[in-house]
Amino acid sequence: MEQKKQLSLFDLSMIVVSLVIGMGIFRTPVNVAAKAQIPELFFLAWIIGGFIALCGALTYAEIGSRYPVTGGYYKIFSVCYHPSIAFGINCIIVVSNAASVAGVSLIGAEYLSKVILSPEMQTQEYRILIAAVSIIIFYTINLLGLKTSSKTQNILTIIKLVMVITLIGSVFFGEQTTNITPLFSTTDGSAPIWSDYGKALGLCLIAVSFSFGGYQQTINFGGEVKDAKKVMPRSIIVGLIIIIALYMAINYAYVHVIGFEQLKSAESIAAILAGAIFGEIGFTVLSVLIFLSVLGYVNVNLLSNPRVMYAMGEEKALPAIFTKKTKKHDVMIVSLTLFTLLSILTLFYAKTFDQILNYTIFLDGVGMMFSAASIFYLRKKTAHLDKNTIYSMKLYPLLPIIFISAYLFVAVSIYNDDPKAALNGILIFLIFIVIYFISKYFNSKKNTTA
Repeated sequence: MEQKKQLSLFDLSMIVVSLVIGMGIFRTPVNVAAKAQIPELFFLAWIIGGFIALCGALTYAEIGSRYPVTGGYYKIFSVCYHPSIAFGINCIIVVSNAASVAGVSLIGAEYLSKVILSPEMQTQEYRILIAAVSIIIFYTINLLGLKTSSKTQNILTIIKLVMVITLIGSVFFGEQTTNITPLFSTTDGSAPIWSDYGKALGLCLIAVSFSFGGYQQTINFGGEVKDAKKVMPRSIIVGLIIIIALYMAINYAYVHVIGFEQLKSAESIAAILAGAIFGEIGFTVLSVLIFLSVLGYVNVNLLSNPRVMYAMGEEKALPAIFTKKTKKHDVMIVSLTLFTLLSILTLFYAKTFDQILNYTIFLDGVGMMFSAASIFYLRKKTAHLDKNTIYSMKLYPLLPIIFISAYLFVAVSIYNDDPKAALNGILIFLIFIVIYFISKYFNSKKNTTA
């Protein structure tokens, strides 16, 4: 059955904005500033990150146009790769998303701890506990069914956008901090060369990539866009221009009000900006609002990821138990419970946002590179399609090559900065490949004996 074309330019532009603007922008500028060392490299990293996101989003727009199915980001792997690769990639995407939930929950805990805990109790252990309780609360809410868990999502998105725009206003209402001109330093104290700046940029892009993530989900809407050939690229460009403008503006506000040197090690940076506008009450109120927005992010992931696991169970990529639902509320109980446990285990295993960030982006980067590379296969497989009904990007194959190369650069940067996170990511991927072949062996043996 052909899907109904109902998404307009405005609809898809807002979807792009909603997918990308998450909670990272309230925390990752600290990481970027620390790695960049100087403001020029700090702002350059955000501009480059936006350009990479544009290359990726246009690539995914064409993939979604050429393979217009619901849940295309999950299904594209099984179409373009060997089943073992598809299984391994989709599993690490779920693990990566669980790590994202853990990382974002920790961001929320950092903000809330400033409000509800005394200074001596504001330790990493208490923040981990707050984050874990937050995940458990929304796990419980999701057990009550889709209707209960989905009511607040649009409201929380609006709150988030209003917060970003309000924080940008601190430039006009907050006092400017005197910025000391920082110098770029090397580990051995020698004068920096281009390779030193390149290494620093790679480390900056780890956190920037986390903040720009989400646009790859545009692949899921390729079959539901009116006049996809024109609307897809325009909406993505419009959406990303809005995002880049907001990100650059709020980062300028961070540097302007907090100061670049202070930004490198600051905590609750968004609440600091709110405090500059509204005083102590602003700091408190915004800290609570950001925590509530974090809960919205946790909720939407607890809604979406179990459905991926459920679909894999239906296609027998995972055991049939993953398709089990509760009778009363029709909840995917096994998939939801396992995803929740993965999020909490990551939280206690990695413990800090920086470690979770490296782990998440490395896993996510593997999925992004493989998914974007599927465009080369799809171009050949769908060459017969009417060019008037699908979107074909300009500057092909340059844009997908730039995108894939950028994520490869980020992956290498993660390995150089945190080899454990990268090696764990590779090990997890290989384990899933082995699990696939073991499962296939036992299934074939079972069929033979039957």
